[in-house]
Amino acid sequence: MQYLVIAYDNENALDKRLEVREAHVEGAKKLMNEGKIINAGALIEEDQMVGSTLFVDFENDDELNEWLENEPYVVNGVWNMEEFQIVPVKLLPKD
Repeated sequence: MQYLVIAYDNENALDKRLEVREAHVEGAKKLMNEGKIINAGALIEEDQMVGSTLFVDFENDDELNEWLENEPYVVNGVWNMEEFQIVPVKLLPKD
């Protein structure tokens, strides 16, 4: 199932984001190689990084939730889970 994930950062989370960014990027690259993350990028407001967007593809909600339980930006409080959105989508095929 494909999803759009919209994750705004907690207020004043930039230092925490930078502290755990390497672990986040490493995990994201692994999931991209597995086809689980289709694409991802930062949310920018007034030239400042304020969150993340990801298009993901997981077998089911359990697999999605397992990723979130281990995602460094979730575990370390970078993403504001009260403003967190997960929307099922159907992306246009690349070919």
